[in-house]
Amino acid sequence: MINSTIAKRYALSLVQLGAECGLVDRFRGELADLENIFSTTPEIPAAFADPALSHERKKNIMRELVGSCACSELMGNFLLLLVDKNRVAFFSQIVKAYGQLADEHLGILRPVITTAFELDAVQLAAIREALEKKSAKTIIPQLTVDKAFLGGVVVQIGDTVYDSSVKTQLKRIQDQLQKG
Repeated sequence: MINSTIAKRYALSLVQLGAECGLVDRFRGELADLENIFSTTPEIPAAFADPALSHERKKNIMRELVGSCACSELMGNFLLLLVDKNRVAFFSQIVKAYGQLADEHLGILRPVITTAFELDAVQLAAIREALEKKSAKTIIPQLTVDKAFLGGVVVQIGDTVYDSSVKTQLKRIQDQLQKG
């Protein structure tokens, strides 16, 4: 809980900075590049967690990472602040929180749409249009196919689920028939 609070606080500060400078999307890309490096090279997070490594050496490692990713000066300063405050261990949580807060700031929703089969462009456009009309936000869907579905669509936006699957409809009919 405390870790997510810390990550959210840093992510919120970065979103606010990005919003002031018009760099919200650029920061998202830079964070994704760095997150990729952190996840594919386990020696890097281990180096930042190593108490035997000097603070200055950790800052030099971060400067090298910033240079290799061609990060903006603001992002570089942010990452060096994480080193100074010994918060690099929260980096992946900060990236995740940043993505959510940046989407919120930009008015973007990323619903998970699950169907029994691949949707064609017309079907996807209709679902997206309906969701945009309902939410008044830009919709960037994440599509999944679940062959266990008989048909229909399930849309999950955060904790809210819109279930119009055939299985659920059959269950409702069964419940109504059992009630009499």
